[in-house]
Amino acid sequence: MFECTSAVVRGKSQPFEITKLELEDPRPDEVVIEVVGVGVCHTDIVVRDQYYPTPLPAVLGHEGAGVVLKVGSAVTKVVPGDHVVLAFGSCGKCENCQKGEAGYCLEFFGYNFGGGRSDGSTPYHCCNGERVSGCFFRQSSFGTHALATERNVVKIDKSVPLEIMGPLGCGISTGAGTVMNALRPVAGTSIAIFGAGSVGLAAVMAAKVVGCMTIVAVDLNDGRLQLAKELGATHVINGRTGDVVKAIQELTGGLGVQYSLECTSIPAVFRQAVDCLRLTGVCALVGAAALGTEVTFDMNNILFGRTIRGVIEGESVPDTFIPQLIELWKQGRFPFDKLIEFYDLDEINEACAASESGKVLKPVLRPRKSA
Repeated sequence: MFECTSAVVRGKSQPFEITKLELEDPRPDEVVIEVVGVGVCHTDIVVRDQYYPTPLPAVLGHEGAGVVLKVGSAVTKVVPGDHVVLAFGSCGKCENCQKGEAGYCLEFFGYNFGGGRSDGSTPYHCCNGERVSGCFFRQSSFGTHALATERNVVKIDKSVPLEIMGPLGCGISTGAGTVMNALRPVAGTSIAIFGAGSVGLAAVMAAKVVGCMTIVAVDLNDGRLQLAKELGATHVINGRTGDVVKAIQELTGGLGVQYSLECTSIPAVFRQAVDCLRLTGVCALVGAAALGTEVTFDMNNILFGRTIRGVIEGESVPDTFIPQLIELWKQGRFPFDKLIEFYDLDEINEACAASESGKVLKPVLRPRKSA
């Protein structure tokens, strides 16, 4: 057993509570990590608020990075002392996983939101006997220690600052990967990104890396739009100032953009992201809305060669894509660290509030500071 300090949410929309727990030793395919930094993601907040029904009480957190402490008997990928980023969970056995499409694992929801291992067990033990759900995204990294699987740990270079690397496990790779892995725009093309949060700004940086000629960022926050320009956007539009679709069409000679990303999960914005496409354009949906959220489109817009598609986890293969993003960061071409502000673990509720208000783009908790 490992003694750990974790942030536990006990009820819908309730604040996180800092709690002492015991974490089990790793099973054969599992890895115990001392968490150095963990990002706060929109998905953590929507699960706290039960838009996705992970059983509570639970330890959330799914953008962890840290140092391997102990490995299970069957693990060969990492050894104690290795530095790792923690990615999402997948079964590794279904047809999609076998094709390298782990983000579309047929067991994805259970592996990432089920609240425990596949056998229903949770690795946490509480002094009062209370069941605390774990294995969130196969890591539950809102704490000093996390239990992951060999499949979702990504070994990284020890020379890079570990405390900033956690967001590469989800939000940053989702934005960048949607551009680089899913849409794959060639140099000289145009793209509009709706929502200049951490996912959207990662997409802006990726669009610049791949050579998009016209990169439009749309948001309601002028500060975020200014940062988007610094990170590579060629044009920015405040959604409050008028007809966004018309403005994008004017920027592109009346044609519309070839690609768009919807990062806000707001149906009306999703509609704009589709309507601003030129013929044969592609819109990628990455915003995570509450289950049951619906949206409407003009069928004739879709008829003329336009495509709408969802993208999970940036369609990345974490073991290769995360090191690629780190290399781009080293070269100064992907400065995702400009989005980060640090908090101690016991400041998690302040960090979530700052994220929800838009004050902070990517809060990162440092659990060892509060242990």
